[in-house]
Amino acid sequence: MKRYIFIIIALTSISFANAQTIQSANRSTTGYIKSNGTIENSSRSTVGYIKDNGTILNSNRSTIGYIKDNGTIENSNRNTVGYIKDNGTVLNSSRSTIGYIKDNGTIENSSRSTIGYAKGIKKEWAAVTFFFFEFEN
Repeated sequence: MKRYIFIIIALTSISFANAQTIQSANRSTTGYIKSNGTIENSSRSTVGYIKDNGTILNSNRSTIGYIKDNGTIENSNRNTVGYIKDNGTVLNSSRSTIGYIKDNGTIENSSRSTIGYAKGIKKEWAAVTFFFFEFEN
């Protein structure tokens, strides 16, 4: 019996361990990003995807953008909407700073005020969810 309880607990832990939490500035959960790029809202409904090749999809799996290897973020028409630099600085298409993603997952606006948290999430993915695309159901 103990073995079955352990297996159930382990399986439950594994299913939640692969999703990192996206939080607002007041630390309320606004969503999750799984290690496979699936984006979920706070109710755990899938609202989008980020594929390994950088393609950004909405919940209907329609392409809404791209993350290029050099940190350029593009919309579905391949127009540049912004950039994420290696140091976590987020720029708009005019190359003006609009925010920062710190190594500890803190997300800041251009005034350096905290607007959220994305600990353990790739900086490019955090930039997409906080600054460039809205994922809604």
